[in-house]
Order: sequence, then structure tokens, then C-alpha cells
Amino acid sequence: MALLQQRRYPVGIQTFEKIRKGRYVYVDKTDLVYQITQHSNYVFLARPRRFGKSLLVTTMKSFFEGRRELFKGLKIMALAEVWTPRPVFHLDLSTAKDKESAEALRQALFLALQPYVERYGKDPLETTPGTLLRGLLRRAHQQSQLQVVVLVDEYDAPLLDVLHEERIEDFRRIMQEFYQPLKAADEDIHFCFITGITKFSQLSIFSTINNISDVTLLPKFAAICGITEEEVFSLFSEDIQQLAQNQGCSEQTTKELLKRQYDGYHFASVSPDVYNPFSLLNCFNNEKVDSYWFGSGTPSFLIHQLQHFRTDITSLDDYEVTAEAFNVPTEAMTDALPILYQSGYLTIKGYDQESDIFYLGIPNQEVRLGMTRGLIPFYTGLKATDVNTGFALLFWRALQKNDIENALQRLQGYLAQLPYVEGFKKKLQEVATAEGFYEWTLYLIFSMLNVYVRTQVKCRGGRVDVLVKMAQVIYVMEIKLNGSAQQALEQINDKGYALPYQQDGRKTIKVGLSFSTATCSLDEWVFEDVCK
Repeated sequence: MALLQQRRYPVGIQTFEKIRKGRYVYVDKTDLVYQITQHSNYVFLARPRRFGKSLLVTTMKSFFEGRRELFKGLKIMALAEVWTPRPVFHLDLSTAKDKESAEALRQALFLALQPYVERYGKDPLETTPGTLLRGLLRRAHQQSQLQVVVLVDEYDAPLLDVLHEERIEDFRRIMQEFYQPLKAADEDIHFCFITGITKFSQLSIFSTINNISDVTLLPKFAAICGITEEEVFSLFSEDIQQLAQNQGCSEQTTKELLKRQYDGYHFASVSPDVYNPFSLLNCFNNEKVDSYWFGSGTPSFLIHQLQHFRTDITSLDDYEVTAEAFNVPTEAMTDALPILYQSGYLTIKGYDQESDIFYLGIPNQEVRLGMTRGLIPFYTGLKATDVNTGFALLFWRALQKNDIENALQRLQGYLAQLPYVEGFKKKLQEVATAEGFYEWTLYLIFSMLNVYVRTQVKCRGGRVDVLVKMAQVIYVMEIKLNGSAQQALEQINDKGYALPYQQDGRKTIKVGLSFSTATCSLDEWVFEDVCK
């Protein structure tokens, strides 16, 4: 393992040149990089954050600058015959996010263009970011006698945090004016590549650049960002062996663990399994399977979108939609589905060609747990750490042992902590019915414990309120608000909710739960084995 210990992982490094010169581990995507540069003169690609978009952009930058020495031994060497060094405008608009005012945004755009002003000069009449960009592109073309390459990274960063705020219109007008030259300067541009998380159709990059090619959902570019399963198992075999040794388990078990934690992404109707590159490289670098993508928690803009659209979080595991539903322009959203998909919290799980239906779901365990941690404080008022304390371990153990009485006693005590002041009750009415709120709370608790849970599960007799599947037992739960637990159990029996699971091989337990608006808690419960 001495050789393995010398490997350098590019954690936090997004520059192709630095990775190659520093001899960091690099997953060769240069064949796809070349293909995308030949696909169209104007290309747009959306991918979730921390998925290698910035590395992709800087790889293109090195290619168009003619930095042939950086690509020695890579796939592109067999494809690219011409290595003409061109002027490259690399605009990273992550520097223009989190601005408090329209004027601050304008100044951030001017600052992003300053390196090119120093190189190509400035006309006094260029008083807006857009007119300055237009002039710079023209002068770069004239001075070099070569058309320019424009690479825009995180084009939507200035807008994500102000969605559904009044200032979004001012910000959008500024960005429209800034992007307009990308159409007007067509004669000066050799290639333009734009990347980000979301899609704003009314920005000029989509409304005036009518020849832009959106390759986001094209199968041939599905693996251009991220690390495919084939690449994981072939290029990181020694890393997996080392990790297995550290975990004290077999190599196969470690592969399965990595797959559950970081795999599950698909970016087209036909797509290889794609692992989160940021998390995977951090895992190998730290020699520990952990949650790395979320950092301190779910991004605030996602919470705001779920809140704005009053999203039913229990539906996130089961979407059946057309491509238009999750690829809709951001400002035209009528629900949070597009932002959930485009941000990486949902991904394509399957595709039916005959009906042209996509099946979306949560990609993997890391996303499920990270999202749940971010949502628990908003939906229940409790801290996520409250779930992972003594309650979680004892509740989980009781369920594993089929000790439902003990488990529900602990759940009752836990739910009694919910901050049911009048103001909080009013807030709950904005996101769910009272009964639905308890479904959501149970869903979040079980998700935090990494237990399979679904709500409103369709069956012949109706819908099961909560379905929980564990290694040895299945729980079929029905909730009654201000009713009796016995009534809930009778509904399970009368409607045959447990029948579909009798042949599963696991023990099945039917559970009736009664919640009260008077006590704001779990009042009573009753349960029985399916065989009784």
C-alpha cells in the first residue's frame, strides 16, 4: 500500500492545470470535453453543485489556450488535431453571488471583467457590464486576429439566493444586459460554454441566443461530470482495498457501502451510474465513508423553495413526470420539482420510452440524510441533533427487536418536545394539514435513521399512511387525528393495507396511531401481527 499512500486527491481543487502539474488523481474526461466543444458553437450544461463543472470549464480553458503539455497521455490527444491558442474569457460568476443590491451586483460584474480590461483596454463609453463585455470581445478578436472562447461558470449564482424576492427583477435585468453580447458578438466568438445549476429562460442567454444547444439531458454527455461506477471500480481499486481494510470489512461490502452512500445519479434517459465526485474523493482522502456534499447542512435557497411551494416532502421518493416537468425554466416553476432535480436532490431513477415518462427519486443515502437534517428544524421545530441522540439509538433498537410498545413509548416522549406554541401551529397550517404534519414528522425521523419509509402508499384498498421496512419486519401504520387508535387499526384490516406484504418473508406488524390536537402529541396506539 506504499504506492497508494502517495496518491494526491484534488479535494477543493477545481483547476485542471493545478491538478495536472500537481500530479493529483485525475479521472480522464477529455474525450467528452473534446466532443462537447465540437457539438455546437454555443453550449449550455446544468449540473448540481460540487459535481465538477468548474473543473470541466478550466479543462476547456487549457485546451483552447493550446496547453498541449497538460494533456499528455489523456484521451483528447488522439482526437484533437488542432491546438490553436485562442483568447479565452473565463468568467466565474460565483464571485457575483450574495450581493445585497443591484449596484453591488453591477460592480461585481465589472470586477470579473477587470483582468480582460487590463489586457485589451476599455472605451469610456462602455459604462455597463454588458457594453464593456461587448467591447472586450471585439478588441480581443481584433488584437489577436482569432475568434474568442467564452466560458461562463455558475452563470446563475447571482440569482439563486434571491428567487421569489422583489429584487430578483432588478438582478435579472442586470444579468440580461450582461449576457446580451454573447449573441451580439457572434462574429467575435469561436465557442461559448455556459454552465450552472438551474435554467433561467428569460435571461438573454436563452431568449436571444436562439442557437444555444442545451446538452444537459443528452445521453452522450451524461458522464461528463461526476465519476461513473466503472471508473470508480477500475481507477480506485487500491483505494477501495485500503478503505475496506480501515472499515474492517470485505472489498465487496465496501463497494456496496460506497454505492449506497455516493452513487445513484443519472443525467439522461440512458445514463451510467454516476457517483458524487466531491464526496467520493473526500472519502478516499480521509479514508472514511461520511457525508461530505452537504457540509454544514442543506443550502438555504433549497429550504426557501420548499417553503415557497409548500412542498410535500414525503413525495420526494416517487415522481413520475415528463422531461418538461423537471427541466422547466426556473422562473416558470409552479412547484419545487425542477429546483430539486437541477440541484441534485432528485435524480433520474428510470425511464419508460413508450410513455416518455421519467421516474425521479432521491439519489443516495448521503443526500437523504443531509436533506433530512436540513428539513427537520423547519418542519418540526426540533434540531437535527435531537434525533441522533439517545432517542434515535433506543427507538431504532426497539423497532429492530419488534418491541413496538417500547419504540412507541420513546416516540411519544420525543414528539412531546415539539414546540407547539400558537405561532408554530399557525406555521404548520401553511405547510400541511395537522394529520399530514405527523406523517411528515414520522417520515423525517425514519429517514434520519436511514430506515426505508414511504407515506400515502397506494394499494387496492386505499392508501397506507406510513409504511416502514426494516431488515426483519415491516410496519404498516395508520394515523387518526382526534380518533382512536383502534379505529386506525380497524381501517388497516378493513382495507387490507397489510395484504401486499404477507408474502414478503418478513414479519409484518399493523400499527394504529392516535394523535390529539388537544395534547399535540401521540395519545395512544395499538398493534398486532399480520398473522393474528
